[in-house]
Amino acid sequence: MKHDKESKQGGMKNRSMGMRGVTRPMAEKEIRQHNEDMHNESEHQHNKGEGHSMMMSDDMRTQMLHMHHMQTLWVYWMIVLLGFWMVFSPLTFDYGIGTVQPSGGRSVWLTLDQRILFMKWSDIISGVLLILFGWRGLTPNRPISLWICCFVGIWLTMAPILFWSPTAVAYYNDTLIGALIIALTILIPGMPNMIMYMKMGPATPPGWSYNPSSWPQRWIMMVLGFLGWIVSRYLAAFQLGYIDSVWDPFFGEQSERVLNSSMSHSMPISDAGLGAIAYTFEFLMGWMGSPARWRTMPWMVAIFGILVIPLGLVHIFLVISQPVVVGAWCTFCLLAAAIMLPMLPLEVDEVIAMGQFMKKKMKQGEKFWKVFWKGGTIESDEKDEAPELMAFPQKPAAVYASSIWGMSFPWTLSVATLLGAAMVFAPGILGVPIKANPADIFHLGGSLIVVVSVISMGEPMRLGRYINILLGLAVAVAPWFLDNSPVGLNIAGVVLGLAVAALALPLGPVTQRYAGWNEYIR
Repeated sequence: MKHDKESKQGGMKNRSMGMRGVTRPMAEKEIRQHNEDMHNESEHQHNKGEGHSMMMSDDMRTQMLHMHHMQTLWVYWMIVLLGFWMVFSPLTFDYGIGTVQPSGGRSVWLTLDQRILFMKWSDIISGVLLILFGWRGLTPNRPISLWICCFVGIWLTMAPILFWSPTAVAYYNDTLIGALIIALTILIPGMPNMIMYMKMGPATPPGWSYNPSSWPQRWIMMVLGFLGWIVSRYLAAFQLGYIDSVWDPFFGEQSERVLNSSMSHSMPISDAGLGAIAYTFEFLMGWMGSPARWRTMPWMVAIFGILVIPLGLVHIFLVISQPVVVGAWCTFCLLAAAIMLPMLPLEVDEVIAMGQFMKKKMKQGEKFWKVFWKGGTIESDEKDEAPELMAFPQKPAAVYASSIWGMSFPWTLSVATLLGAAMVFAPGILGVPIKANPADIFHLGGSLIVVVSVISMGEPMRLGRYINILLGLAVAVAPWFLDNSPVGLNIAGVVLGLAVAALALPLGPVTQRYAGWNEYIR
């Protein structure tokens, strides 16, 4: 019975491995027949005592690789065609016509002639590399060629920001083609040659009540990443000089003051453009890997976690420091930070599951880097109760609910979030100038309370709520030591600050299981 169960699981996994990127019905039928033949062969070997069905031979893996490559051959031809597109782009669009200067009189590290020249040769060389290695990728079992194409796509995403692309058409051409190349190399067909080493196994981590890498869990991250990409590209277009102004429904010209501030100009590249690059990778990486990627692709989960968590915190902190450093607000900058904020508690569970898996494999004597780059398998009887993502049109509420498993919303943290927002608005309501020291305390303290409260809504990060005690006390006490702080604002700080500190004490509900991590949720 155990063998039958494992064989069935293996057959289903083979289908997901072999059919990735296949879109034509007849091709899908051929893949299914091929997998069925291999399944029957493994059954035959098992009955003869020659092997276990869960252990695919190198020949079987090679057959799957060749079959999958044949059915996704169009992908590699598209890479070659896009390579020709990039070679001829500088000739088609002429990057010397319609050039612009960065906004706010910003000085950049390249002259205009150098910006034109660097963008031209970057596109031509990138195109040649895509043609060469895309052509090599037409032959199966050449993962290095495909990875080179992927890194060319990454470079195309970054080059217009690094070289301060002198024309909008060059910026949009490179960033869109770059995203397409990344998708064509590692998203649509799957990771190059992963069939040759990926081990079959469970999708839900042992001891967990849900799968943090399931498609519903990743769906919401991809939506947020895409929205952040759109917002950041709009702000980058202003900083790079492609548009003359930024629309702001609440703060008017303050947005342009923020985007052209000394803090922004101190960076060698556009900070909004850098945010657009980060959101591009976050959006695309949401598609990478199977629902078991916490064990099959630890390296990818780690990189995704770094993009979202530490870099996300830096991005949020820079945005909330605007009223303190610049003395102005920017609506779309705040929107970009608001999009990033819920991504932090939504991603941390997948990073924890990956870390637990790595720790267990290390205890079993396996080498860290081998598991980190190639993944592995583990025993688990847990079942993921999340609905299929394809059921979203029929069951939107159920799919959305499973998308935020790992987060709960205690009334204490919800109220603390509102009180933090009230702190931010309090100086303006009481007529305190935005650049005054008392206002700085309320703006920064209130914003940090909102950030800590939302992050702590992620159950694995619930311990972080205690930071609100320090922040609440700071807002309650610090204004009294300032000579120019109005008494009304000081009293508001005491009431709001002490309330936030008190609300940080209760734990709140914990709705899911996280294996050994539950002991840190207190």
